[in-house]
Amino acid sequence: MSVKTSMRILLAGGAAAAVVLTSGAVASASAAAFPKYKAPKIFGTTFQADPEHDFTKHTSSRHDGILRGWITYVQGSQAEYTPIKWKKGTKTEGGFVGPSEGDAMAYSSAIAKDVVFLSAYGCSSSMAGITVNRDTGLGSKRCSRTDLIRRHTDHRQPALITVYKGRIVQVQEIYTP
Repeated sequence: MSVKTSMRILLAGGAAAAVVLTSGAVASASAAAFPKYKAPKIFGTTFQADPEHDFTKHTSSRHDGILRGWITYVQGSQAEYTPIKWKKGTKTEGGFVGPSEGDAMAYSSAIAKDVVFLSAYGCSSSMAGITVNRDTGLGSKRCSRTDLIRRHTDHRQPALITVYKGRIVQVQEIYTP
C-alpha cells in the first residue's frame, strides 16, 4: 500500500468519524433546545394570564412559554405547578403568593428527561449555598433532574418554569432570602 493510499484511508476515516460525532452532537443539542421566550417580571404583582387554558377541566399543561410559579406536587415525572405573584408586605418587603384556596389555577406537565434546572441554592438537599446571578437574582447552578424532583417535592420554591410542547424543559429558581 502506498503512502498516498494510506493517507487517503486515514483522511476518509477521520472525516467519517467527524460526521458521526457532529451528527451525535447535533442530535443531543436539539433534544435540549427550545425557543427563547420572553421572561415575565420576576417580582410581578399579578398572576400571568393563559387565556387559552380551560381551568374548569382536569389539570393540563400550560401553553408554551415561561411562567413565574412554583411546583406544588410531583408524582414520578409529572409535576403540578401554579402561577405566583409578588405581594408587598406591610412590615416586611413581602413575598410570593399563589392563588387563593379554592382557586383552580393549576397546571400539570411532564418534566423533560433533559430538563435544565438552574438552582439558586446549590444542588444539595440542604440548600446551604447561594448560587445566583447577582444581577438578576435567578439561579445559576446547573443541577440534575433528580435534584429538581427531590427539591420541589418537599419545598415550594419560586421559579421561572419554561414549558415547551407540553413538557417542563427549564426551571430557574428565584432567590428569596
